[in-house]
Amino acid sequence: MSWTLTEDHLEDLARGAAVLGTGGGGDPYVGRLLVRQAIREHGPITILDPSEVGDHDLVVPTAQMGAPTVVHEKLPSGEEPVLALRTLEKHLGKRASATMPIECGGINSMIPLVVGARLGLPVVDADGMGRAFPELQMETFGVYGVPGSPMAIGGERGETTVIDTGSDNRRMEWLARGVTIRLGGVAHIAEYTMSGAEVKRTAVPRTLSLALTVGRTIREARENNLDPIAALSEALRETLYRNLRVLFRGKVSDVERRTEAGFARGRAQAVSFDGDHKLELLFQNENLLALVDGEVRCLVPDLICVLESESAEPITTETLRYGQRVVVIGISTPDLMRTPEALATFGPSAFGLSYGFTPVEELV
Repeated sequence: MSWTLTEDHLEDLARGAAVLGTGGGGDPYVGRLLVRQAIREHGPITILDPSEVGDHDLVVPTAQMGAPTVVHEKLPSGEEPVLALRTLEKHLGKRASATMPIECGGINSMIPLVVGARLGLPVVDADGMGRAFPELQMETFGVYGVPGSPMAIGGERGETTVIDTGSDNRRMEWLARGVTIRLGGVAHIAEYTMSGAEVKRTAVPRTLSLALTVGRTIREARENNLDPIAALSEALRETLYRNLRVLFRGKVSDVERRTEAGFARGRAQAVSFDGDHKLELLFQNENLLALVDGEVRCLVPDLICVLESESAEPITTETLRYGQRVVVIGISTPDLMRTPEALATFGPSAFGLSYGFTPVEELV
């Protein structure tokens, strides 16, 4: 069932998207401001259930690309993703029927909403990552046969580039990353153009609705003096993300972070409140691996989310800092993201990790 997204939804949506972003996906606060401005200028946004998209409709996902740390200094205007979409439409000689997120985390859950509001396009309630990942080939779209090319890139000064690498999504990522670095570390893109039938076959469904549920659940639990982690676990039980596990509670003791080759890379450490246990997180834009006392507790593609210990507000990798009191949770990904084909594209080995994938519900 389609629904209408208004300004009233944005705070909960941004909070939920930050949780699903597993520390990355870009700053959801910036995204919320961009969508709020677009709604105030152009009106509310129609969110389409994937089942309601016509099989022959042309769907063009839109997103931001680059290191999340850069966005704090290079705020987008909202025109850049529109430019990318229009550039790709011109290249294809076709108009989009709808846009859609490529990932459901952070700012990239918001960028298609900006495009939808500005252009009067519906936004499909689905995405291609079911969380956030740092590289463009890491899409369920690509895993199940949709090529990312041709893709269009739009810069803040009106620059545009079209990249076409055929079915080689990894090379598309490599070239697009180079262009993004030359544009100052952040750019906006339109890619993985597909039919409505392909959306239904390859996308992770209803993740915008999921983000809204996650954000609302945390807020309402706080308002009612309930445990937000317990409330969130209960809310997820009836979704595709059915398993939530608490991995660690403690205080951040060290953060190493650097912006390198277009990514925010690093690691963070925390000590349990009783001082007896240690957590280590490894991240590349998003959290990839959680070790407790040297043992794996959760790893990609399952979600590793760092939350403020009392409020359960999500903490992104670029805002992690010494002394924060945190609870770290693991959330299981949908079955669509755990197939051998999916794990070959965005499982542990895709990030150079030496661990085989084990579901979080079996690790904890």
